[in-house]
Amino acid sequence: MEIFFLLFFGLLLLFIGGELLVRGSSSLALGLGLTPLVVGLTVVAFGTSSPELVVSIQAALKGNSAISIGNVVGSNIANIALILGLSAIIKPVIVQSSAVKREIPFMIFVSLIFTIFVISGHISFISGLTFILLLILYIVISIYLSKKDNQNELAEAVKIKYSVFISVLFVIFGLLGLVFGSDLFILGSIKLARLLGASEFIIGLTVVAVGTSLPELVTSIVAAIKNESDILVGNIVGSNIFNILAIIGISAVITSINLNQINIIDTAVMLFFSIIIFPMGFLKKNISRLEGFLLFLGYISYIIYLVKFSN
Repeated sequence: MEIFFLLFFGLLLLFIGGELLVRGSSSLALGLGLTPLVVGLTVVAFGTSSPELVVSIQAALKGNSAISIGNVVGSNIANIALILGLSAIIKPVIVQSSAVKREIPFMIFVSLIFTIFVISGHISFISGLTFILLLILYIVISIYLSKKDNQNELAEAVKIKYSVFISVLFVIFGLLGLVFGSDLFILGSIKLARLLGASEFIIGLTVVAVGTSLPELVTSIVAAIKNESDILVGNIVGSNIFNILAIIGISAVITSINLNQINIIDTAVMLFFSIIIFPMGFLKKNISRLEGFLLFLGYISYIIYLVKFSN
């Protein structure tokens, strides 16, 4: 009962906190004159990844770096295979924005870099700092390139305007929800890992990863229903970039990360799903219901593999 309480209320606070942070930060960004496209690819994407960030930083501070890494790998797999798959099943995803298309190769690039570090078995302070600098460069380039693109594509999807006061309150309470929610959820996930005899890495790959991906799931499903394909794909791709560069980067700056316990198969699965959407987005210009179903089936197969072989 204690574990259920910790996981449920931790997850609830994470979800509410992430939602408030997205609403408040989106409104503030638009009020400050940022373009809708930049908001969609950065603020919305990063906002929905904030639960992963807070959970991973809290885990790193408590010496549970396995949860940080498992959270990132599991979330990135879930974002594409589960969330994008389900969204395409609900309604085929049309990939139209040239800016979104630019993000896919960059996501593959950072995923490949992370895979190389996993093979090397270690991420140092300097490496983490490099990840953070890459993230800053990504944001700057996104802002620069967005000025050349159509600025009206995402306007209706993200333009939820509140007063500055309300927006700031949303951000503050959102952050508080994320902090307290992550504390409860990490404690519950560690207790669950010990109870089931599973490693903390596996719990990070599954329970924590899917739980902290709920903001992406809700945002993407709503975007699919509203035919806002660009914000859907931008949210997922931007979140995956943020997960690797910010979460791994900040975690490594806090404490060097030993990757010897990380299974290269899990990282390879993440890299595979990152690459597989390239031909869907670039060549076909859409992700069909069949492809969405195959992505979802791939995620279910991966979970079955974890249950059978990774305990």
